[in-house]
Amino acid sequence: MSTSDTEHSGGPIRVVRVIARLNVGGPAVQAITLAKELDAHGYRTTLVRGREEADEGSMDHLADELGVRPVLVPWLRRNPGWHDLRAIVALTRILRTERPQIVHTHAAKAGTVGRLAALLACRGERRRAVLVHTYHGHSLSGYFSARANAVYLRAERFLARYTRVLIAVSDEVRDELVGLGVAPREKFVVVPLGFDLSRFTVAGDERERRRRALRAELGIPQDARVVTLVARLVPIKRVDRFLRVANLLRDDPDVRFLIVGDGELRDELSGLAEARALGERLLWTGFRRDIPAVCFASDVVVLTSDNEGTPVSLIEAQAAGTPVVSTRVGGVASVVRDGTTGFVVDPGDEQGLADAVSRAIDDPAVAREAAAAAPESAQAFSLDSLVDRIDELYRRLLATKA
Repeated sequence: MSTSDTEHSGGPIRVVRVIARLNVGGPAVQAITLAKELDAHGYRTTLVRGREEADEGSMDHLADELGVRPVLVPWLRRNPGWHDLRAIVALTRILRTERPQIVHTHAAKAGTVGRLAALLACRGERRRAVLVHTYHGHSLSGYFSARANAVYLRAERFLARYTRVLIAVSDEVRDELVGLGVAPREKFVVVPLGFDLSRFTVAGDERERRRRALRAELGIPQDARVVTLVARLVPIKRVDRFLRVANLLRDDPDVRFLIVGDGELRDELSGLAEARALGERLLWTGFRRDIPAVCFASDVVVLTSDNEGTPVSLIEAQAAGTPVVSTRVGGVASVVRDGTTGFVVDPGDEQGLADAVSRAIDDPAVAREAAAAAPESAQAFSLDSLVDRIDELYRRLLATKA
């Protein structure tokens, strides 16, 4: 994978972007949109993706809309196994064929497999591609056993030594990774996520029409107050906590609870006593593509996770002018203006979360303030800003390449 300085002087900058799977969520959106948007800045991106699990949903529709054609490596999967060796071999071959100047990996699994493949592809070469890795959060606490965490931490520290820049999506994520000893602070660059939020900025009449249409579709009374969770149904999202908070509010007959998403815990969660106690007032919609309409139809969007990088659901809700309530974890503090666009509460304080939700749906002043301030706050996560920052970073790294 060697290159010469003159080889790329007249053509686009070649980038190979690697992500383990294009499941529903912020990392997939970032990988796809960057692959598209950087074209206009003088890049040619090859997006390499793995295969999603059946219950994870897919962002293939976004890739189709943007004209991005990912290269599938079927052995690149979420869970570790012998298939990882086949994924490394396949990625190494792709990198030797593409000969990129930059290899940019996203999230934990692709970060491990992709960077190992890049090191193998460059072995014995005088010049190497610049390695960049983005932490969209991290799985070094709250996901695995202590023994597994120790193994993964050693791997992250090893790979960090060969990575030119580590990107964190928020100050909080960077600080946690520095505290864990993944790499020194100076090796990190904070680049907030960026999204095309134009779908969420809708005029009042159209917003109301879509609000009413979605409520009618789901059988929700137009005058009900709707508390919504948008999340994958996986352990770290703590949907069980959302259900307990909902039960603290169930004495109010006019409140409905909406869970938008799917995942491995769907059957287990729907069978919990807290879910059964809510009866028909709790709706499970599965994955939906009309998230703007979901936000318009909601009176508050809630997040109850134990860990987050940058919570996309809260950014999108605020772009729509909908109040939010969240646990105080990860990068939430970088997204929510506590007391203005919503409320942030300690994860263990379920009564505090319930009180915050009650205030959001009962106090008209909260809704008015969020409608006024939240869309502007969400614009800090614009797609244009993300693309400009990544472009500047890439060019600086190439200009100073050793």
